[in-house]
Amino acid sequence: MFPLLLVLFVSIHPSSGAQIPNQDQAKQLPVATNGEPFPWDRMRLPVTISPLHYDLAIHPNLTSLDFTGMVRISLDVKEDTSIVVLHAKQMHISNVVLLAPEGVRPLRVLEYPQSHQLALLSESVLTKGRKYEVQLEFAANLSDSFHGFYKGSYRTSSGEVRAIASTQFEATFARGAFPCFDEPAFKANFTIRIIREPRHIAISNMPKVKTVELPGGLLEDHFDTTVKMSTYLVAYIVSDFLSVSRTTKHGVKISVYAVPEKIDQTAFALDAAVKLLDFYDDYFDIPYPLPKQDLAAIPDFQSGAMENWGLTTYRETGLLFDPDRSSASDKLGITKVIAHELAHQWFGNLVTMEWWNDLWLNEGFAKFMEFISLDITYPELHVDDFFLGKCFEAMEVDSLSSSHPVSTPVENPTQIQEMFDDVSYDKGACILNMLRDFLSPEAFEIGIIRYLKRYSYQNTVNSHLWESLTDKWYSDDELDVKTIMDTWTLQEGFPLVTVEVKGREVRLSQERFLRTDDPSLTEGFLWQIPLTYMTSASSTVHRFLLKTKTDVLYLPEEVDWVKFNVNMSGYYMVHYAGEGWNSIIKLLQYNHTALSGNDRASLIQNVFQLVSVGKVRLDTALDLSLYLSKETQIMAVTQGFGELVPLYKLMEKRDMTVLENQMKGYIVDLFRDLIDRQEWSDSGSVSERVLRSYLLLFACVRNHPPCVAKATKLFNQWKDSDGTMSLPVDITMAVFVIGARTPEGWDFLFEKYRTTLQMSVKSRIKSAMTVTYLKDKLKWMMEQSLIGEVMKTQDLPDVVVSVGRNPHGYKLAWDFLRANWHTMIKKFDLGSHSVSYMVLGVTNQYSTREMLQEIRSFFDSLTEETGSKMRCIQQTYETIEDNIRWTDTNFPLLEAWLNKHQHKPPHEDL
Repeated sequence: MFPLLLVLFVSIHPSSGAQIPNQDQAKQLPVATNGEPFPWDRMRLPVTISPLHYDLAIHPNLTSLDFTGMVRISLDVKEDTSIVVLHAKQMHISNVVLLAPEGVRPLRVLEYPQSHQLALLSESVLTKGRKYEVQLEFAANLSDSFHGFYKGSYRTSSGEVRAIASTQFEATFARGAFPCFDEPAFKANFTIRIIREPRHIAISNMPKVKTVELPGGLLEDHFDTTVKMSTYLVAYIVSDFLSVSRTTKHGVKISVYAVPEKIDQTAFALDAAVKLLDFYDDYFDIPYPLPKQDLAAIPDFQSGAMENWGLTTYRETGLLFDPDRSSASDKLGITKVIAHELAHQWFGNLVTMEWWNDLWLNEGFAKFMEFISLDITYPELHVDDFFLGKCFEAMEVDSLSSSHPVSTPVENPTQIQEMFDDVSYDKGACILNMLRDFLSPEAFEIGIIRYLKRYSYQNTVNSHLWESLTDKWYSDDELDVKTIMDTWTLQEGFPLVTVEVKGREVRLSQERFLRTDDPSLTEGFLWQIPLTYMTSASSTVHRFLLKTKTDVLYLPEEVDWVKFNVNMSGYYMVHYAGEGWNSIIKLLQYNHTALSGNDRASLIQNVFQLVSVGKVRLDTALDLSLYLSKETQIMAVTQGFGELVPLYKLMEKRDMTVLENQMKGYIVDLFRDLIDRQEWSDSGSVSERVLRSYLLLFACVRNHPPCVAKATKLFNQWKDSDGTMSLPVDITMAVFVIGARTPEGWDFLFEKYRTTLQMSVKSRIKSAMTVTYLKDKLKWMMEQSLIGEVMKTQDLPDVVVSVGRNPHGYKLAWDFLRANWHTMIKKFDLGSHSVSYMVLGVTNQYSTREMLQEIRSFFDSLTEETGSKMRCIQQTYETIEDNIRWTDTNFPLLEAWLNKHQHKPPHEDL
């Protein structure tokens, strides 16, 4: 989706065949719903039986919003047993029988809802090696969350509401749609039939082979049998969607499905999917194994997209593109999400992690392959300009003591959901990028192809990947990929490398980078770090593997400066001790283009992050920021904003108006020339266009007079034309944000939001509406998003977080989150990315002890069932404590520095 092992595995999957624990254990056995002891006491299923094939028939009723079904599962009995334990969640189970060689027999059923488990008890023993099937009938309501088999709806332009039913099974939600062995290692083949009304269509993982007419005017679609796959990849949709199709050069039929009125926004996605599936087919040197690949735009969808094999599902904004109304960043976003889901057809679907502790093998790879594939298939998107941002985002979370290793033990569904985070996706991608840079792109590609071919249709753990990437005929037999990469995947956090140059000698040392005032938490960490560096005397990239706590390098001659982590291809930060930072500041002031844009972005990020751990003084970081007045590269500019803007965001939530306005004034002055040079048009490369949107939006929010004047004029013209005037797409956010400041402007935008069918326009209007000063409107938007009729509930996390960042709305967002907590965790699920995004997004700019106390007292009042144990709560406490430390230490320094460097009167502001 678009968030030791052996020891753990053995402890959870005992190989002994004993199914019924002995008498001593019986006292602790869980109790089934009927009061009898339940014969299995672990979250993970026993491995005595595994499924070979599912025959699944499903009949959803889109009027009564429920469904019935029947599943017949062929079993592979690995050890004699009289119990079959499998998953089912919130469904009514009936008519359970065993189909054995001796005939059909009823099975007794015990249910244990806490673990979502069913035990099917047979009076006779199921013998190892013999063929058996179990058959169950079931019924349930369509879920009103965004997972399992759930109901969705959309409104046509005439106002009619139409229902659809669609699936989202990752990670542990297939069990809510049909009884199954719902763990990724239990791969099987699926033959699916769906009963529907003639006004609907049904689609699933495989092509339809026939449709049978049933009594009562119903139709039953029969789909071809799938390849061997995990339950979380099963998918089916019943809807009135239309589709457009094309065939790839390898003969795979690609179709894009959408609601009828939006089918004209599918051409771009269809082209991209054809191009990318062909690319992966060649790159991985393994043909895509299914005859078709459908991409469906679902009106109600929680995550970004889902890689179901042969039927990938997306948010409408992740798939639908209007060449006249969508922006450069929409195009980039849609192409990336399609590249991500199609990469999963190999990484994740063909080769699947053994258990969710190694989710990063799926997600880190798919995130990484977005960039590899688009670099080649869509060079004009300059996707490289955006990769670094992923590593910076991962480091944000990974610098807290509540981070977790990329590969980390997880047991229950909440912990599994929490794995879908920046560490699994972004850090996963960044350490793969580092390894590729270290091994060479050619050796890396050979290794991953070897991995995919060796483990096709199987499940893997970390070490399988490292073995495939260790080139056995390397003359240098010391290159042990596993030993290097275990240091990056089995321990949390990342290293800070301190570099001190003394003449020709470069002294190196490493420690864990951690934002805490407890030094004991940084002890005992050691990485094998593939260092890269260049110097003022040589632009060649030099390499050195740092395996120890300290080491020394010798340069051929003395140099003016040295830059480590070239292009930031490594997942580590660098501190230049002694005179190191001063020589870099000098270089940036006088000749910043001596370093690449990525190198400059990494220096900005490193120096400001080092302030927060007390390694660098704030005035040093601010001195470095002065060079930004000459910067034009997107990554360096946005990282400059990324480090400077949070400083005034902390002040907005305290009573510090004078300093806050001085800081805002400094940032506007720093980028004034670049802002004033922007044309209000859609010209230029993708990176230039994305940067233009960013700069003009910032300038308008910050009340930069030329920007406000231009945006006001354009908004009034657009409003006078009743929204028919065509605005350059890249500037619409800036224009809408200014328009949303008045009640009339806001109401006009809302009306356009309600009626437009263009998903990208809808999304920009919604964002602009959350930036208004009008508190009643902000409150109303959050309430409406929760209800989900006028504004979709899938967008609630974005709305709440945006309101939380608005200086006029931050308290409203926190109050709303608190008041509606129980409703939201039910809708979005405990541990989900949506919940942690809201928790962190609403709280991470607070920096007072009073607010920390208020936030603590709310989260402390929760129970484990309502989320008290979620990792994002620990991250919240740590982040606010870090903000308090930072402000106590640095606000006086900031004030002194700004007074010294600012002679212009600060801009009047929010």
